[in-house]
Amino acid sequence: MQIQSIDRVENISPEDFRTQYYEPRKPLIITGLSKAWPARGKWTWDYFKSIVGDTTVGVYNNERAGAKTLVNGADDYIRFADYLDMVQQGPVKLRIFLFNLFQHVPQLVNDFTWPDFLVKGFLKKYPMLFVGGAGSVAHMHYDIDLSHIFHTQFIGRKRVLLLENNQSEFIYRMPMTVESAANFVNWAEQLDETNFPALQYARGYTTILEHGDTLFMPGGYWHHMEYMDGGFAMSLRALDQSLAGKLNGLYHIAGLRSMNNLLIKMAPEWWYHYKRKVANQRAEKAMKRILA
Repeated sequence: MQIQSIDRVENISPEDFRTQYYEPRKPLIITGLSKAWPARGKWTWDYFKSIVGDTTVGVYNNERAGAKTLVNGADDYIRFADYLDMVQQGPVKLRIFLFNLFQHVPQLVNDFTWPDFLVKGFLKKYPMLFVGGAGSVAHMHYDIDLSHIFHTQFIGRKRVLLLENNQSEFIYRMPMTVESAANFVNWAEQLDETNFPALQYARGYTTILEHGDTLFMPGGYWHHMEYMDGGFAMSLRALDQSLAGKLNGLYHIAGLRSMNNLLIKMAPEWWYHYKRKVANQRAEKAMKRILA
């Protein structure tokens, strides 16, 4: 795989951001975006436990989804405070994603500032928290609503691998899903190009997110995230400004996800293996085009 580092800046003007990153759909790390946010120092494990510790949350382990696993189906449910205790004592390979903490504690939105000066169309009802124990993994996927993401890391470090959506065939995208059939666990040490040979032709970006870093991830970008330490981050989502982008996101949510779940219910074993068969066939065709 051909991998380059994600650009880093402390701050950036709206014009430079739009012309150099937003319009070319190129990721960026902005280290100073969250510098003035109260959340940067205020949000700690103990603070979250004190304000929303009794809330029950869905947790996800590191296992890849089985034949009968529906999209976004949690592996277990636990009190948030108990989960945070596990993360702090760690390592624990459990994570939480798409947790709308702000529905439970609305005043938390006063602890950060929406970066409206960079992008319009933020979904201001849906800031989302992502929490993981050391060693937990968010396997390679892209977000089904195709939103642009501003992902700010608070506690802990997280290794990130990003690929533009046009790399889908090389990373074994399964049909009717936003998931890759390839295995990217510990990719930085050894990428599995033996079982997934098309990976060698893919082009990606990488970085390690640390406290205060904000990752701009354009809509549709594939991402694989590994928690190097127990930590948490917040994602702010903005809809694509084009009509085509909005319609594509709607199709993904209402059509693609529903069809995938329906086939999982109707013929789980057949669909499980068929998706991987098609992913391999498409990857082989993509390699032949490169080598022709």
